[in-house]
Amino acid sequence: MASSKHSPQSVSSVDFYFDPMCPWAHQTSLWIRNVRAQNNVAINWKFFSLEETNRVEGKKHPWEREVSYGWTPMRIGAWLRRIDMDLCDKWYEAIGNALHIEGRRPYEPETANALLKEINAPLNAWEDALADASTHDDVRRDHEFAVSELGGFGVPILKFQTGRAVFGPVVVPAPTGSDALELWDLTVAYAHFPGLYEMKTPKTQQDLEHIGNVFNPYLKAREWKTVQNPAL
Repeated sequence: MASSKHSPQSVSSVDFYFDPMCPWAHQTSLWIRNVRAQNNVAINWKFFSLEETNRVEGKKHPWEREVSYGWTPMRIGAWLRRIDMDLCDKWYEAIGNALHIEGRRPYEPETANALLKEINAPLNAWEDALADASTHDDVRRDHEFAVSELGGFGVPILKFQTGRAVFGPVVVPAPTGSDALELWDLTVAYAHFPGLYEMKTPKTQQDLEHIGNVFNPYLKAREWKTVQNPAL
């Protein structure tokens, strides 16, 4: 049995690295919000760019484009995070649900402004955030820390107060209630074994079909090619 200092109850906060493009991170965000509702763990939302990680040599960096699929919504999140972490939380929840559940495109101004209105963000948040070049710096700082200090290669990433980072949990669909807490207990326990790097379940054809069904709205809405095969 884990000692009390390694118990889930001793974890008061966690850093959650996400890219709104990622359907796996979205599922994990649904799960951890359910965990938070039950145990009050604080979630510090951080940014990670799949567009930058998967950038082909010679192509523009996401911060060099006028609009980027994941980077631009994260700039809005960075601007909102300066005001209140809760606003950033609501923004990610809104854009995540829009893309991955409703099949909408939150990087398009009309959709983004409608979502910002729904979460009671400041007026002109979209325009003001994109006019502020330093929001690039905020997103890039989080991303570079995740890559250089945590060995990040994708999302979701959870970083605990001990400094240990965990990729995942990768789970579809997101568990709720007592199941959510049970997975939280497992994740916290996993993070306390410094030599433990991976536990993975192979995906059968049935698993891939299940994943494809859950991710169907996202698959229809996205305008980018995935580098992940064969699940997507």
